[in-house]
Amino acid sequence: MSLLEPGARVSDAVVVDRPLGQGAFAEVYRVRHEYLGWQALKLFKRVGSLGETRAMLDEARLLSTIGHPNIVRLFDAGTVRTGHGTRGFFTMEYVAGGSLERLVDSYRGIVPADIAVGVAEQLANGLAVAHAQNPPIIHRDLTLANVLVGYDAGGLRVRISDFGLARRADPVSLLASAQGTYAFMAPEVVREDGYSRAGDVWSIGTIAYLLLTNSLPYAAKTEAGLRSTRRFEETPLPPSAYNDEVDAELDDIIMSTLEPEPSLRPRDAGALARRFHDRQTKSVRVATPPTPAPSDRAQRLAAEALELARRPETLAEAADRMEEAVTRSPRLRDQHMAKLLLWRRGVMM
Repeated sequence: MSLLEPGARVSDAVVVDRPLGQGAFAEVYRVRHEYLGWQALKLFKRVGSLGETRAMLDEARLLSTIGHPNIVRLFDAGTVRTGHGTRGFFTMEYVAGGSLERLVDSYRGIVPADIAVGVAEQLANGLAVAHAQNPPIIHRDLTLANVLVGYDAGGLRVRISDFGLARRADPVSLLASAQGTYAFMAPEVVREDGYSRAGDVWSIGTIAYLLLTNSLPYAAKTEAGLRSTRRFEETPLPPSAYNDEVDAELDDIIMSTLEPEPSLRPRDAGALARRFHDRQTKSVRVATPPTPAPSDRAQRLAAEALELARRPETLAEAADRMEEAVTRSPRLRDQHMAKLLLWRRGVMM
């Protein structure tokens, strides 16, 4: 049961609209701010004081002030009374497309290489800003769940969220999400040797490998296997073994991020971003798999968006619904992306 119900007032200006999902240590809601419109609210399941909430968000608040397009913006932090006691929360920009998990699920398999590389490069660009701080800010827990996927006038844009939360989150919560977290952890982190910029690079590489192959690079069949460092003893196959769209240079970039020895990886996200930038994009794509049919929910969202787009006052809501629809369905993405990008520019068709 959710800690907050639709219609609950979080503050004088913020009212809960609906739940968006939940993880091991927090629930996420779409909320309406009286003056600023739609936002997302993350409500901690165990954190109860304003001081604790602000301590968890120190690094995220710093990065939010930089205003990088690939880092989620935070707006406010506070506490709210729930049926289970007072809980801490923070609000951030609402991204209708949801997390990278939804994008991956929409393909039901391998994600096209151009999209996968675009995601990985934007992740590297966003983390490069964090890694360049003095001292560097390390994400520590980059997974599909805390990468948000949206679409603006320039096309697909990812935003990284949850900076610093892994370090301060309740240990009990982390155990509850160990399988998802350990799958993206570098070997030195699994060994409890500490976090570093190279550990974040490993996580980007793992995400890119998963998108390109529909497999984890160092997989294990059980949670105990994921916790073991023995799985890092066997070198994984390169992405091109699974995906004909992957060229030798892309293979080399991805495999360099997955070196078990941290000193052999790109030293930080900035170095990785430069490698992606310098890579020559192949002009010919082959063996692109057929896109699956859209789900009923995706089709319904697209239909609602087309109806809302008929009126200027609901064009923004139309764009949000279409963003969710195209993230859920590659086929709808091909069909409606041009409309979505125009709507994001405020252009009606």
